[in-house]
Parts: sequence; C-alpha cells; structure tokens
Amino acid sequence: MKNKYRILKIVITVIILGFLLSFSLKKFSGQKITDNKISVRMNEKTPVYFIDEKDIREIVNKENPSRKVGDLNIPELEKKINALPAVDSANVYLNLNGKLNLDIKQRVPVFRLNKDGKDFYVDEKGVEFPISKTYSHPCMLVTGNVKKDEYQKLAELVEKIDKDDFSKKYFIGISKDRNNDYNLLTSEGNYKVEIGDLDNIDFKVKGFKTFVEKYLVYQDAQKYSMISVKYQNQIVTTLNPYFKENDSLLKARGKDLAKISENTILKKEKQLVAKVSEIKKTAPAKTQAAKPKEVRKAEKKAPANQKQRQKLK
Repeated sequence: MKNKYRILKIVITVIILGFLLSFSLKKFSGQKITDNKISVRMNEKTPVYFIDEKDIREIVNKENPSRKVGDLNIPELEKKINALPAVDSANVYLNLNGKLNLDIKQRVPVFRLNKDGKDFYVDEKGVEFPISKTYSHPCMLVTGNVKKDEYQKLAELVEKIDKDDFSKKYFIGISKDRNNDYNLLTSEGNYKVEIGDLDNIDFKVKGFKTFVEKYLVYQDAQKYSMISVKYQNQIVTTLNPYFKENDSLLKARGKDLAKISENTILKKEKQLVAKVSEIKKTAPAKTQAAKPKEVRKAEKKAPANQKQRQKLK
C-alpha cells in the first residue's frame, strides 16, 4: 500500500509540473517581441557597413509578422541571415525574458577584383561576395584573370603590403597579365614591379626595396617601364621608350644648381671689384696728405742746423 501511495504522489507531482510548464510555455509563446527586445550586435573587428541593424530588424519582422515568440522559427531566421552575401556568420537565440539576440559577423574585403568586366570583393578566406550599391570599402584593387585557388595567396600578399610601411607607400594595386605574371602597380612613376608568381613574396619585395634605396632614389622614376624581381638574385629593368634624358628632373636640378653656383661666383667677383675700387679711391688722398707733413718737419729742422753752424764759427 505504501508503494502505491508513493507512486501516486509521484504521478500527481509530474502532472502538476507538466501543467505548470505547459501554462508557462503557453504564456511565454504568447509574448510579443517588441523592437526594444531585439538586440543586434555586429562582431567584426574592422568596421564595415554592407548591412546595418535596420536591415536585420526588417528581416526579423518579415519572418515573424505576428511578433509572437511562439511563431518565431529561430533556425529558419538564422538560415536567412546567413544567406546574405556580406554575412560571414550569424547566431540567433532567445533569452528566458523573451529578448531576441542576433550576433552577426560581416565579411571584411581584403581586395576588390575586376575580372571579365565584373567587380566583386574577396575576403580573407577567399570567398567572393558582390559589391554594395550603398557602401564601398577601401581596399586593394586587383585586375586580371585571377583563379579562385589563388585568392588565398593573393589575400596574404595584400595583408603583407598593408602591414609593411614601405610596401604600403609604394604599392597601390595588383594586376595579372596575359603571361599569368603578377605585377605590383606603384604610386611613383609609370613603371610596374613584376613579381611573377605569388611565391617568395617577402624576398621579392625586399629586393625591390634594396633597388629603390640604393639606385632608384638617384634616378628619374619615369625612366623605367618595368622593374622585374621575379628572377632569383637579380633585378631586370626595362627602359621607358618615351623617356628623354633632356627632360630628366635630375638634369634640370643639376642645371639649377649650376646657375646658382655661377650667380654666387659673379656676386663674389663684383664684391671684390667694388672693394678694390674703394681702396684705389682712398689711397691717393692719404699720399697727398702725407707730403705737407714731411715738408713741415724739414722746415722745423733747418733752424737747428743753422745754430750748430754759428757755434762752430
């Protein structure tokens, strides 16, 4: 009998708990998800603005017109947000107080690729996604027939350029030519830096840096059309056929310096001539003034000699 009473108590307790739980769930399901109960957080380190909080709230309201907790399909909503091209990942969950949380990470472009007349972004994972009509992210421009299996290495190259002060100053773009060689476009002059493939990038950039510091700084940047560092342990330069030595900035500077030196020499010569002329003008005046003094001294000495002669007599 005691065991029967215990079993009966357990059954009654379970029924009561189930009733209370169902009542709570029914009440929780009937709660409204108001705007102040929707929390949208963008978790990317680099600020990008392909989508904003307003866009996410519109998707939430579209997926749940009644705004009731019970009518919200969280897995479907999460799937919809993850399907957005600019979204890298999305996590959607509800709190016990009925607050809807959406943690979203957007894709951050590493470079913008112009391929076959089309423009699109590529992120650090090598994933393509379209450009936005409302927002343009500043990043390296790449042109040419770049293959998808090269995206990862190309993204690594762009990141290295962004982190290095020298490279960031010189390189403003990347192009791939018909020979499948990569070229770095520079901010100074019209020349390209040919690097060939995407291997040994650090060594190639170091070679170009040495060439700039030891040679190119003393030359006119317009003199070259190509500087190739793709070959091991050597740098090959291609001259610009339209460059004229007479138009060299360095020669112009040399002429300016020559003019400056000539002008300084002429000024010094004029100063010397002026000093000599002043000396000549002052010299005769001094000699003329000296003669009367000598005569007066001679006249004063004469009476003394006469007295000496009278004594001798």
